[in-house]
Amino acid sequence: MITQPPEDDPFDVDRAVQDALDRLTLMANASEALSSTLELETGLRRLCRVLVPALADWCAIDLVEQEAGGRLRRVVVEHREADAFPSRFLEALLPPADDDSQAPLARALRGAGPLLLSDFSAPEEEAGADALHLLELQTFRQLGANHAVLVPLRARRQVLGVLTLVRNGPDCPDTMDSQEQPALVEELAHRVAMAVDNAHLHAQIAHTAERLQRSLLPDLPRDGPLDIAARYDPARASAEIGGDWYDAFLLPDGALALIIGDVTGHDLKAAVSMSQMRNMLRGIACDRKEPPGKILARLDAANEILYPAQTLTCLYALVTKPEAEGEWLLHYAAAGHPAPLLVTRTGDTRFLTAGRSLLLGAAPDTIRPDGVESLPPGSTVLLYTDGLIERRSETLDDGMTRLRQHAAALARAPLETFCDELMTGLGETSTDDIALIAVRIPPAGSAPYTATAE
Repeated sequence: MITQPPEDDPFDVDRAVQDALDRLTLMANASEALSSTLELETGLRRLCRVLVPALADWCAIDLVEQEAGGRLRRVVVEHREADAFPSRFLEALLPPADDDSQAPLARALRGAGPLLLSDFSAPEEEAGADALHLLELQTFRQLGANHAVLVPLRARRQVLGVLTLVRNGPDCPDTMDSQEQPALVEELAHRVAMAVDNAHLHAQIAHTAERLQRSLLPDLPRDGPLDIAARYDPARASAEIGGDWYDAFLLPDGALALIIGDVTGHDLKAAVSMSQMRNMLRGIACDRKEPPGKILARLDAANEILYPAQTLTCLYALVTKPEAEGEWLLHYAAAGHPAPLLVTRTGDTRFLTAGRSLLLGAAPDTIRPDGVESLPPGSTVLLYTDGLIERRSETLDDGMTRLRQHAAALARAPLETFCDELMTGLGETSTDDIALIAVRIPPAGSAPYTATAE
């Protein structure tokens, strides 16, 4: 708890210096708590653990929620007696306030403040109080309050919320209205407001980036006997857009082209390059009608001419059924990309490791071999980017093993469920973009293959 020099010794230099150092330490710890994470609620909770008990016996942070009509949401309540209350105690959407509400929170939102409170009347003595005011009085009584200060969180001429700091007990030192304390609390509130505003801006940028990324992804072909599904999930740790993409389209001869790739980088340039590569690959595939390895070689040559410093991984595959009564085949080539996974209806899994070569842009003269694999009835072919399997804390083999286990357990699930569960089970811990596309082969005895290009 920050204390002031004794009244009978105003020239106690050592105490004054110590108090100044305590204030600087508190501000440094508060700044570190706010900057330690991009997750707003986590940062605010860490901040409150710095403020309690250094500056208050308990504190709360309420933020304006525009989606709820400008009502306040109590995002953090921290008490010095951590075990005295259940987790997330009182953290919820607060009641709306009347336009002329005298609730301290409402007054702070209207720009008044910092508000110093020392009168905490019981609810029954406030007959005219609105729901928000009554809730505040109940909270003060429930958690205890002797002195309180409410500071509006202002940024860019807007009030984003309110910081509440409370001291308990009649014998606690009355430093809420001391000379240094208001300036300290207002500086804290300013830093909290800046953190909240930055988090809002980050969320807006991330939302815009994701919308842009998704707008570049194609519609999937739905005609024909093959069931097809795809998913894309942006990186959770940043607002950047990346170069992951998938594509699928029917060629004039009825073959289904499947593509998945990853352009190096996590910025707007990578997203634009991804769109350019996708369109070039579409054009080459539709025009040349060559094996996948030759198609990737042509894409590599075009990339070298147009974007000589750009590298990317790509997997290009064709799903065909040459004869009506024959088996389905997968012709594929992978340029530096993770191997596709084949999952049989019985749950057997294996990675398809043929047709592998260097990533595109590394060595344009590289020979691009092909692989051919027969696809059993009811099996699933999964193409994916490395965000699904790579984790910083483990080896790539660990990630690939985990993918096989999850896929095997979902072998008979509907394809949409198959993709959803993979994203849920494997994507939650990823810090990179994830794209995947899956194709389900019809069961034995299904209708003849008659798919045509749109």
